[in-house]
Formats: sequence, C-alpha cells, structure tokens
Amino acid sequence: MGIPAVDGLPGRGQETAALERVLAKARAGSSVVLVLRGEAGIGKTALLEYAASRAAGIRTIAIAGIESEMNLPFAVLHQLCAPTLGRLHELPGPQRDALSVAFGLQEGEAPNRFLVGLAVLSLLAGAAEDQPLACLVDDAQWLDDGSMQVLAFVARRLLAESVALIFAVREPDDDRELAGLPELIVEGLSEPDARALLASALRAPLDPLVRDRIVAEAHGNPMALLHLPLSLAPAELAGGFWLPGRRPLARHIENAFYQQFLSLPPDSQRLLVTAAAEPTGDGGLLWRAASLQEIPVDAAVPAESEGLVEFGAGVRFHHPLVRSAVYHRTPPPDRRAAHRALAQATDPHLDPDRRAWHRAQAATGPDESVAVDLERSADRAQGRGGAAAAASFLRRAAELTPDPARRVTRALAAAELDIDAGGAEQADNLLAVAEAGPLDDLQRARFERLRARLVFSQLRCSDAPRLLLDAAHRLAPLDAAVARDTLLEAVGAAIFAGRLSEGPGQREVAEAVRAGPPPPTPPRTADVLLDSMADLIIDRCAASVDALRRALHIVRQEQKSGPTDADRRWLWLAFRVIPEPLAPELWDDDAWQEMATGAVRIARETGALSVLPMALTYKACYHVFAGEFRTAAALIDEATAISEATGGAPMMYTSLILGAWRAQESQAMDLIETTIEEVGAWGEGRTVSLAEYSTAALYNGLGRYDTALAAATRACQYEDLGFFGWALVELIEAAARGGQPEAAAAALDKLTERTRASGTEWALGVEACSRALLSDDRDADALYRKAIEHLGRCRIVVHLARARLLYGEWLRRHNRRQESRTQLRSAYEAFSRIGADGFAERARRELLATGETVRKRTAGTVTELTSQEAQIARLAKDGHTNCEIAAQMFISPRTVEWHLGNVFSKLGVSSRRQLRHVALSSETAAGVTSSGLAM
Repeated sequence: MGIPAVDGLPGRGQETAALERVLAKARAGSSVVLVLRGEAGIGKTALLEYAASRAAGIRTIAIAGIESEMNLPFAVLHQLCAPTLGRLHELPGPQRDALSVAFGLQEGEAPNRFLVGLAVLSLLAGAAEDQPLACLVDDAQWLDDGSMQVLAFVARRLLAESVALIFAVREPDDDRELAGLPELIVEGLSEPDARALLASALRAPLDPLVRDRIVAEAHGNPMALLHLPLSLAPAELAGGFWLPGRRPLARHIENAFYQQFLSLPPDSQRLLVTAAAEPTGDGGLLWRAASLQEIPVDAAVPAESEGLVEFGAGVRFHHPLVRSAVYHRTPPPDRRAAHRALAQATDPHLDPDRRAWHRAQAATGPDESVAVDLERSADRAQGRGGAAAAASFLRRAAELTPDPARRVTRALAAAELDIDAGGAEQADNLLAVAEAGPLDDLQRARFERLRARLVFSQLRCSDAPRLLLDAAHRLAPLDAAVARDTLLEAVGAAIFAGRLSEGPGQREVAEAVRAGPPPPTPPRTADVLLDSMADLIIDRCAASVDALRRALHIVRQEQKSGPTDADRRWLWLAFRVIPEPLAPELWDDDAWQEMATGAVRIARETGALSVLPMALTYKACYHVFAGEFRTAAALIDEATAISEATGGAPMMYTSLILGAWRAQESQAMDLIETTIEEVGAWGEGRTVSLAEYSTAALYNGLGRYDTALAAATRACQYEDLGFFGWALVELIEAAARGGQPEAAAAALDKLTERTRASGTEWALGVEACSRALLSDDRDADALYRKAIEHLGRCRIVVHLARARLLYGEWLRRHNRRQESRTQLRSAYEAFSRIGADGFAERARRELLATGETVRKRTAGTVTELTSQEAQIARLAKDGHTNCEIAAQMFISPRTVEWHLGNVFSKLGVSSRRQLRHVALSSETAAGVTSSGLAM
C-alpha cells in the first residue's frame, strides 16, 4: 500500500513528525485524533504504515473502508472492534446490547447509534488501560454510514484515554462527520524529492523531456511518480513520444495498475477479479469461490510477483486503487461470474446478507428470488440500526423485481427508509421509479405523502404544508388514521413555516383538519393532539383552552406511561414542533418542566438520537426562563455535539434566546442576523419570529427601547404558537418606555386574552406586570405587587426579576427610594447571579441613581468549573461511580477521572469524601440529577 520505503519516506519530514507527536501523546496517556487528507496516491496509506511501524509499545488496529462494502451496516466498525470484543461483557447492559445487535451477535430492536458509539468508546478506553492503542482508519471516505458516524462520535469524545485515532480521507470529499477534527493536509512532494522518487522507480532510460513532463503532470503525487512510468512503453520513455491525457491523476494511476493486471495470465486475472469483488479479504471464501470457477491455486503466484496483491489468511491489495482498477475496468460479465461464485461459496446461514448482496451483483436481469433475499436482508439491516443499508438493499430489490406492482411497493418502502436515513437523492430516484409504475389509490397517496416529507427534509418548510395537506386529502377515504397522522404533520409543517409558508397557512390546515376524517372512538393521543391544535389555531386560546389543557394532560400521561418506548417517543418524532408549543402557549411552567425533563429522559433511556438534540434544546429553553443559564448552555452544547456527531443540523433556537438574555450584544446580534438569513432561505418562518423576539428581549435589557419596539413589532406580525405571548410582553415594555402607549395597549389586549384564559401564576404575573406599565399611579403599585406575588409562586425566575426591576424603577421615579432599593437590589442580584448582563446593568444604573453603592459580584468557586465539570462534580457528590457517570454523560470512565482531577484541584479537595461537604450552586443542583446530564 502506498510508497514502499516506510521507514524513510522521502520529503515527508513534516508529516512523519506530526505522526510521531500523535504516538507520543498516546504513550503519555492522552487521547489524540488526526485526519490525514489528500488526493489518491498522495501517500496517506504510506503515512499510516509509517505510524504503525513507529508504534513501539502501542497496540495497533488497522482497518480500511471498502467502496463496495459501504452499504453493509457497521461493517468496518466490526473489524475495528473485533480484537477488543473479549471485553464486551464489561460494558453497561444497554451499551453491550446495542453493540451486540449492531454486530449481529444477538437479536433485538434496532440499536441507537449513540449507544453503539458509547459502547465502542468504552471498549477502546478499556483496551487502552492495558496498553496504549492506535486505531488507523484508511480510506475513511468509503466507510459505511453507521461506522463513520460512530467513529466520528468516538473521535469527539476521546480526551484522557491512551488512544490515537488516525483517519485517512481521500480528497475531494464532502464528509461532514469528520469536519472540525484536527487534520493534516498531505501535499505533493517538492520537485527535487519528486525527481528522486521517479528515478528510483525507473527500469529503463528516460528521455529528459518525458521526465520533466511526468514530474509536472504528477504534481508531486508519489503513486503517480512510481507507477506512471510502468504504463509507458520503452519507446515512450526513451524517445519522448508520450502524450499525457487530460484524465484525473487517479485515473492515470489506475491505468498503470490495470496495465499490470492485463499482463497476468487469464487464471490470475480471474482470481484478482474475484478478490476485488470480495470486500472482506476472507482468504477461505476467496479460494472456495476460485475452486467453483476452476481457478488453480498457483494462479496467485504471478499476481503476487507483480506486487499487486498478497494472499494468505486474508487478501491484501497493494493499494485501494489496485482493487478499484481491477474491479471497475473488468467487463460486467466477468464481474458477475465472480459474484456468482462468491454467492455460491458464502454460507447462507452464517452470512445471508453478504450472500444476497453477491447474488444481486451477479444478477443479469429481474429475479424475484434475489429480490426476496434482499428484502429479508433489508429487514435484518434495519433491525441492526442500519437504515441506510436497509434502504440500499430495498433499492436493489426494487430494481430486480419483475412484477411492476411489487416493484412499486418495494420502491416506496425503500424511499421511506432513505428519507429517514437522510438519503434525499436516492429517495427522489425511488419515488420516480414508483411514480412510473402502476400505483393503486393507496400507493398514490403514500407516494404523495413521501414526496411531501422529502420536500420538507430538503427545503424545510417552503411548500411542505400544501403537499402534506394534499396527501392527507388523498389518504382520507383510504386510511383515516394515516390521513389524520398526515394532517398532524401538515399542522407541524405550517407551524414551522410560520410567516414564510408558500402554501396553506396554519388556519387553512386547521380548517382541513375539521373537515377531514373524524377521530376514532376512543381517540388516540395523536387524534386528541390534532383536534386541540386545530381548535387553538381557529378559535384562539380563550375558546380552546379546555381542549388544549386536555391534550396537554394526555401528552404528559403518554410521556410518563406509554405502553412501549415507541409510543412514548412518537410525539417527539412526529414533528419537531409538536407538542413543544403546548405548555408555553398555556403559560404552564410546571407542565413545561415536566415535559422537557420527560422528553430528555425518554430520549436518553431509549437512545433516540434523532429526538435527543430537540429534547435537550426544548429543556434548555425552560432553563433559560428558570434563570439557569449555565445549565441551559450545557444542554445546548450537548445537543450541538450530538448533532455534529450524527451529521444533523445544530438547533439554534434556544441559543438565540440565551444569547439575548446574556446581552453580549455583538455576539448575540451576529447569531441572530446569521440565523435570520439562513432560515429565511429555506422558509423556516418560526425561527425568524424567534430571532425577532430575541432581538427585542436583548434591547429591552440594554434599555434601547426604540430598537426593541421595532423587533417586537416584527415578531408579533405573526402569531407563532408557544412564544407569541413572550413577544407581546417585550412589545408592551418597549412601547410603554418608548412613548407609544397606544401600541402597548393594543398588545396588552392580545396578551390578556391569553393570560386570563390560562390562569396560571406565570400568566397572571406577566399580565399584572405588563398592565402596571400602562396604569396610573394608584393602580400601578398594586399591580406590581400582584405581579411579584404571582411570579414568586412559579418557576420563571427571569420574569420575576424583571417585575422587581420594573417595580423598582417605578418606585424610584416616585421618590420612594428606600423601597426602590429593595426591589432593585433583588433584581440586580438575581440578574447578576444568572448572567443576564443587560438587565443586571440596567438594575445597577437604577441603584446608583438611588444613591446605593453597588458592590461588584465575584464569581464563586463553582463558576470556575466548566459546565461539564460542574455536572460531574454533582454526580460524584451524589455517590455515582466513574462508570455510572460515564454512561450518563456519554464519555469514558477515564475522561470522568480526568475531569474529577480538575474538579478536586479547583475546589481544593482531594477525595470524593471531601467533595460531599462542598456546597455546589443551586443552579447546578437543579440542572443535574441522578438521571443524567442536566435532566
């Protein structure tokens, strides 16, 4: 593989020094990750071999992605973990089961890739306790999706383990999983080094002009320098007759390898084609397939003599481009013959999926028996958590299905899997296949629903409400339950699209719900939720509050005691904005806290990665309003890390609100403006409104009421469920302070309609405070007191502190300085403690105006801890072991130990026993429970 002279790579001093540093860190007990990036043949494989040769005292596991194996779930990951599976019994039960199912060692429900990632992290960390470990991953661009996502997750979670993880990725590549990890770009050799390497490869005289042209064309690519001369005739080398083509460099290198391949005897060629078609490198399987083709054993000798391949217990090609050249340039009939023999040689009981895959590659046309095998493989792949692999099996099954009607069924099933797996392009192609077939009415309706879901996944909101509504209308006479589910999706899409919807808005969708199929008796949770959302949109909060409360109650009960994990997850999987707006729309902080905590708990317990970032963000928003900013920030960081590890888009919604309340103006506005620009492009109107609300909150805190009023007015132009009331609060304060009482009064009327229908302490407190801003002196005092009384009985700390600030400002302006100091001091301390710098500074200025001397607060010991350290400190204080903390926080026990060392140093303690006597902040205590991270 790569450049032969591994011990002395010419011109690679910088690269080899970097690898030496990586290995040294692993030996010293630290984790280190490095991604080598470069074009084909540039020497990445040689650098990995160099690392392996220099890894004295380090256990090395080398694996490589194989292009033809990309559709087999967790294939490469299994290779990586195979040497460490003896430690499988040491893993926590959920991790052990997830990894066992993923690798086909036991049956079970589809494992979550997050749990699989934790299991791999634990295995590698455990192995590194005995001896430092180096994992070398070549051709990472060809890893199957499951393996890539898990390894990217592990790479971002390694910290204090003696593990080096080195990837080699061919460029150009659009991998997003490895983006952001430390990387080293492998460039071409310098011209002197290129000439020296070329000279070492020559077996005949070389015309100087040809030499200069080869060096120029190779651009310092070592593989090209070594192998381009092998593809030229002696006359071309010596006489200067070579005319380089315009093909990419990798094609030139492949051509050189293919010329070597063509020089082999026919039996050797057939043996290499069979080896290239068998991605696992299983020597026994290869020779069984060779025997079926009557290929003699001595056919291996010429191929090995040419340096193209090595045969043994395993089969190892000299370079991935050798395999690629042999396989892709071999005529299709010869490739099919190789796959046919490999299918016959594969045990149908031990490896039915690989056998089905080889049968599919060997097929010359439609074949129902092969399609059935692929369909069964898809079921097994889905059971192991390989949605992308399942979709791939079903795609090929559809292609090989002779019956048009059955082909449509399989194409629709494959398209649905591809949408779930993020394969938009493949799903689009499959829907085209289905559309061309004979669709019955139900299939046509399913097709339209999938098309709508695909549009939403690609364009987020632009036309999704209309497409989902059309699909629901078509489904209504065929399957009422699915039609109502589709209507619920349409409601969610309309809520998400908000002001930017290009199709029907919320009201039109809600009216379609009322005109659509009635709910069954008894109604499902989805039916209650759908009807209550329609009532809320059409009849407004005052008229629909009872139905909304009933839906909220049922959702809370379902969340607590759904019959199955799938039932409890469904509400959060159906659409990311449902049922998120319910509790805030009703100003029910108790329900909000319970639902947010429950959503995170369920997502953690079930390993629902697609749900967890959303649930964490939802809970983070609650913690912002509860005045627990550090807890909110930790949740946001965790959600972002999970989204990055799984390739999902970060959810910025709560980041906007948190940034506004923290009032770092430049940072907050950069995020707000960037978000508005990005989401505006794909039609996510709800987030535009949220950004405008955040802008209003930011500038009210900074006392710039004109700017706040403009933003609040924009936020209130559309009634977004869940936070429209918050935007009204900002508008009322900004208008009242900005000299526009009419605008404030109109907003107060809208707010009152909602708060009185709700009747919660939070709602009544917010209304009283807002009304006080517009009242005369006699009523304002009583209203402010009433607001503080109500808000003091709920969880919403930021609104309580704001009520005290507004009351203190009012008292000072009425020359009641002593009373104003009490309220302003309480507001200042609250805002300072939670980190609401804008409102804290506003309170400080008011206190100074009363003649009060304001002492600057200093951060306590807990604020010296990072959010992760504070969480670990709390869990350790509560008596959890390192392994228990690691499982709950998605890190390794060694990393927990490392963080605890920092905690002990910062807090001035030396043991867990001493830690039990350290007082941690109330926010940290509230934000972290024994159930896990910031529950």
